[in-house]
Amino acid sequence: MKLRKDVAVSEAGLVFNPTTGESFSVNPIGVEILGLMRQEKEISEISRMITGKYSTDKATFERDLQDFTGVLKQYNLLVPDAKKKA
Repeated sequence: MKLRKDVAVSEAGLVFNPTTGESFSVNPIGVEILGLMRQEKEISEISRMITGKYSTDKATFERDLQDFTGVLKQYNLLVPDAKKKA
């Protein structure tokens, strides 16, 4: 899963989609997750890194991550998965 290159993310958590002009805000963990997505980390790796760093269980985090990525997809902030188009 990869964040679109034209999407801007500030350290303070402001996310800007220049295509639509929409802005969103995320918390510090959201900023961290977006940074990992920008680095093209796999979802399983993101889950391992975050659950290892913060006191949350894997099942809760993975459910929250699924919700988070669903919102990112809804607002067209992710690069479409080329494998699913074929």
